[in-house]
Amino acid sequence: MNVSLIEFEITVVLLGMGVLLLDLWTPAERKPGLGLAAALSLLLVLVATFLVPIPQGAAASGFGGGYLLDGLALFFKRFFLVAAILVLVMQTEFADRIASGISEFYALVLFALAGMMFAASANNFVMLFVAIELITVTFYVLTSFQRGRTASLEAGVKYLILGALSSGFLVFGIALIYGTSGTMSFPEIAAKIKASHDLAHGALFQLGVLLVLVALGFKIAAVPMQIWAPDVYQGAPAPVTAFLAVGSKAAGMVLLLRVLLTAVPDLASHSAKLLMTVAGITILYGSLCAIPQRNLKRLLGYSSIASAGFLLLGISALSLNGISAILYYLGGYLFTVLAAFLVICIVTRNTKDEDISVLAGLHQRSPLLAAGLTLAMVSLAGVPPLAGFFGKFLLLKAAVESASNPEFRSAYYTLVAVGIVGVIISLYYYFGVMKAIFWTKPTGDLSPIPLSLPARLALYVCIAGMLFLGLYPGPLLDFTDGVVKAVFN
Repeated sequence: MNVSLIEFEITVVLLGMGVLLLDLWTPAERKPGLGLAAALSLLLVLVATFLVPIPQGAAASGFGGGYLLDGLALFFKRFFLVAAILVLVMQTEFADRIASGISEFYALVLFALAGMMFAASANNFVMLFVAIELITVTFYVLTSFQRGRTASLEAGVKYLILGALSSGFLVFGIALIYGTSGTMSFPEIAAKIKASHDLAHGALFQLGVLLVLVALGFKIAAVPMQIWAPDVYQGAPAPVTAFLAVGSKAAGMVLLLRVLLTAVPDLASHSAKLLMTVAGITILYGSLCAIPQRNLKRLLGYSSIASAGFLLLGISALSLNGISAILYYLGGYLFTVLAAFLVICIVTRNTKDEDISVLAGLHQRSPLLAAGLTLAMVSLAGVPPLAGFFGKFLLLKAAVESASNPEFRSAYYTLVAVGIVGVIISLYYYFGVMKAIFWTKPTGDLSPIPLSLPARLALYVCIAGMLFLGLYPGPLLDFTDGVVKAVFN
């Protein structure tokens, strides 16, 4: 057992406990500053991750092989750290809307971050379950943290019900897999599948894998586990919704990659049509249901469902290029979604209304906020030259390349067509937000919106991320290609 392997996770947990302790001696008016202190501390942890060499050969493992530190794990740990830093800055902007317990609000984000970092390194079902439960339990509290708002309490109850249901699927699926294979280790399961044809085609084993995939589908809000996801997005505090949309979704994706491509790669190749079907339905469901939405967070909730479909499109490609495209897409998605939620958080600061109409006249009240939200919408819509365009292009390209297999050619081409239709549909509701910003006649307050320095810096970081990854995709794409080849080749 090598404790040094989990030094980043231990640091994050200790930081969360430190925030709770400092709360005892911090005056009420200075408590929001604890979030900024935590964000700066996470920035140091992020820098420290770049001092760790990326394993190119055999990855470092510990805790009975259940914890794995490889290039994929490091990529996602850095991803989660960047997301948490930006969310903590967003929380400081949201602090005046939290009646009590602002330090607990910060600490819970840090504990959820620790769970996500453990998920990035999960190499057996024990670590997978512990990581998911740590993430989910913290979000139970975070989604309902505004106890004075009925919508927040409703979001918490709905998330609790869905989380409990998915945990039941997960535990039952793990039990069936362990009962039929005799192990919970991903590499050992893969080895036993290769050694035994009967295991891979056993009904109980396949049912166990299916139940695990359904449970992970809840984390990324994929059909049919997307029910109530938009309700949770709408009711939860804006920073929590942002962390759900980015962190929780990425945690579900890395676990899907570990299970499908490390534990059951042979079974995954025989489930390509199922993965393609789920991806296509998820894209269409999210895109079509977003059209009539007026609530900004609910609209982004359905957009998140459509994004889950595009990510599943990359998995269904069953290729190294598809996995690399997923990592690139998530990189751009991180800055895009957090920019959108940061603007929403600031614009709705003095109003309980989250309708699109609150954006009317935003270009006059704050050109920076208007530019940030506009770029986020353009990127989510997949319009060049921003990161969202190149991410979707790479995912569709990976699916087209996989169509070289005659057995699945028509299915892949159909999926690509569905993806293109989803992009076209999304132009309508994303540009509806832009219309509200620039062309809807304002009827309310047109006073300038003040921006704190941390919020301004966070928005600049998001804008720079969207532009850089769109205009210069090479560095990140080369990095993801190297990671994917080292881990999955």
